[in-house]
Amino acid sequence: MASFFSKLFGFSGGSKEEAAQAAGKTESYGDCLIRATPMREGPQYRLAGSIEKTMPDATVKVRTFIRADLFASEQDAIDSALRKGRQIVDEQRAALFQDESPSRPV
Repeated sequence: MASFFSKLFGFSGGSKEEAAQAAGKTESYGDCLIRATPMREGPQYRLAGSIEKTMPDATVKVRTFIRADLFASEQDAIDSALRKGRQIVDEQRAALFQDESPSRPV
């Protein structure tokens, strides 16, 4: 009975598969690659993605983002992640890849 209520209210007990990333979509924006990777959480999807840029020395820097927004449909989460990725690039373009870190959250 507790299992029924846990699943009904989204407390499934930590199944890693339920929090796994869903198949996403990739979009080129400026000199960056935005990858939407929504995370499945029970019946919903959390907005998540990454922004990648190939540097002049051929290394790839990755900036990941996860937001609190939840969506009922995977496609809505993908669309919002791509939109959020474009917004991050537009707002932080100069500083986004300026540091030496190959990967970090934004």
